[in-house]
Amino acid sequence: MLHDGWSAQVNDYALACGWTPDCQILITGDVAGGLYAFEGSSGSLIWQHQEVHQGGLLALAVHPIRSLLATAGQDGVVHIWDCLQGKIVESLSPGKGWAEHLCWSNDGSLLAIAISRRVYVFTIEGKEEWRSTEQPSTVSSIRWSSTNELALSCYGRVLFVEPINNKITQQLEWPGSLVSMVLSPNGDIVACGSQDNSVHFWRRSTGKDAEMTGYPGKPSQLAFDQTGRFLATGGSETITVWNFQGDGPEGSLPGRLSIHPEPISSLSFANSGPLLASGARDGSIFVWYVDNNGDGDLVGGAFVGDLISTVSWRPDDAALAVVNSNGGVEVFNFKTRN
Repeated sequence: MLHDGWSAQVNDYALACGWTPDCQILITGDVAGGLYAFEGSSGSLIWQHQEVHQGGLLALAVHPIRSLLATAGQDGVVHIWDCLQGKIVESLSPGKGWAEHLCWSNDGSLLAIAISRRVYVFTIEGKEEWRSTEQPSTVSSIRWSSTNELALSCYGRVLFVEPINNKITQQLEWPGSLVSMVLSPNGDIVACGSQDNSVHFWRRSTGKDAEMTGYPGKPSQLAFDQTGRFLATGGSETITVWNFQGDGPEGSLPGRLSIHPEPISSLSFANSGPLLASGARDGSIFVWYVDNNGDGDLVGGAFVGDLISTVSWRPDDAALAVVNSNGGVEVFNFKTRN
């Protein structure tokens, strides 16, 4: 089901990539601050820029609706780009420190930016709408739970806020260092990878929380499927898939997907259907068809030779982009089952 598409090379460690909503362009960024736009079907280079951030690139986020892109770097600056022309349309300087995380709101009207212990929210036109108070530690992740509600994680807690109303809507506490966070599509379930090699989760509707332990490493890689039923987690060379249907996952056994010889470095569910892509530190990439129990059938795989930093499904799920630590960019065409 994975078929040869195209490959390209960027100048340094390829940190992240993302597709424009119309599937026409794949954007890739490297740690040195290189930014590249490839034609989605052929891999032809449309434009490139070097050193777009002084000190290096830390994050990029493609707009969910328009052909726009946000990038952030060690210089604390955030640029908003026109993906078609490769030109900066807005530059933001929210605060001092590294701009490490970016996240567009669901409707694309707001951009959240995490810098050190604060989070800033700007409109798409570049107007600052809100800034958080200083958090107990560096903000480790930001996610929008809805168009108007933002979640941020740091040491000891996950905070939900309505930036426009400057209102805290919920605070979930746990005495530990939270290194990653994902939300279920409906925003009710919050899952965080922890420094102590566990996954902690809360159900917002009930306030109840639970913990999954026994991971050999930090489960920094977390991914919900589009239904919110399955949560895939890394933390070792085996992918653990928890089923949140009904009363799960408490008291149930998770699915386990094992074939990678080294620890998982990236996970991503397809935009539609129970397909999971996984990349690992050895450069292996596999796609799984997850069954009702959270176990899965292997439906395709490849080896690209270096640590997989990001796997990204094209919005129509007809292709899968993979970027690695040696600057490699691979796009595999994907054919679904009949």
